[in-house]
Amino acid sequence: MPDDALLLRPDGLSADERLSFDCVRELDGPSVAERRGYLDRPADPAEHRALFDSWPLLRQIEVREGEVSVDAKTTLRIVSWNLERGKYVEEAATLLRALEADVCLLSELDIGMARSGQRHSLREIAALLGQSYAFGTEFIEMSLGDDRERVWHKDEANERGLHGGGLLSARPLQRPALLRLERSGYWWRKRFKGEVRIGGRIAVLAAVDLAGTPVTVAAVHFESHSGPEHRAEQMGVLLDAIDVYAPGAPAIIGGDFNTNTLDRLDPDYAELRECLAQETPERFLSPEPFEPMFELARRRGYDWLACNRPEVPTTRTRPDGTPRPPHIKIDWFFTRGLTAAAPEVIPAVDAQGRAISDHEVLAVTVSPSAEGAAA
Repeated sequence: MPDDALLLRPDGLSADERLSFDCVRELDGPSVAERRGYLDRPADPAEHRALFDSWPLLRQIEVREGEVSVDAKTTLRIVSWNLERGKYVEEAATLLRALEADVCLLSELDIGMARSGQRHSLREIAALLGQSYAFGTEFIEMSLGDDRERVWHKDEANERGLHGGGLLSARPLQRPALLRLERSGYWWRKRFKGEVRIGGRIAVLAAVDLAGTPVTVAAVHFESHSGPEHRAEQMGVLLDAIDVYAPGAPAIIGGDFNTNTLDRLDPDYAELRECLAQETPERFLSPEPFEPMFELARRRGYDWLACNRPEVPTTRTRPDGTPRPPHIKIDWFFTRGLTAAAPEVIPAVDAQGRAISDHEVLAVTVSPSAEGAAA
């Protein structure tokens, strides 16, 4: 088994150990000089664990309240979106305002990264919309980003170097929590696109009132550089944590699950993907038979059929021409104890039709179900 695959083996932590409820008004991370110094440290798991443990922000949630609504709604409009760094703050806020969502489940948001103009993407979007937010740090970034971003910003430095995801809400966010899906140091190995990171994949959870019942909402981002088996393990970690967070309660999960049906650690990955895209492109729009995470979710009482548009891709081409078609379906909702209606896949473009992410926006309306009421 490759060394990188060994890092992704289950770490044995309980759901209680993975969940943190430590809310702060502002996260405090390493300085530019400290992050530069980390690049000289050994690229091994023990070194990563020491650095991980040294920074409380990797176990904290940044939470700020906005002008929330407390009316007794009988439905919730939920949006899920990978903003691809959150580089287009004003354009993203305009798009989200038009969708009139109650809660947005968001991933790939920067704080103080050169590639996104050193902005705090989620805080600024929340301020423009007058909404509350909860942010969790996925990674402390040692580099400027992927291979494209390192070229584009080669003469710059990240002021804060934080990357993560979170919740944006027009409703009160109750009991915000950070869930660490793993803390292996997988990206500390300096293998993937030259990116060097402290941290690991996360989900951000909260409860939102729906007709007097707390509904668990979870924004999640699964590992992009692994395979179906590992994604199923991450789904198990996520569902176990939700059961600890709110046993039996109605729940909706949304995010980028990276269900590309293949294993990125396979040395023939690129060639295999290109071949399958030509011969069986439908597998990338209906990945369920190739991704055991779906069957696991079904066994645990979650549905995805009613809350997603079938066979509609959720990736799109950026202004730089990547990724190239055919586009695939890797963003999903999963619900438990809720009735879902009117699922949509909405183009992630600005008023001029220019892409503002490489992921489309998902939206769905949920209401209490008999199952949810019984729970």
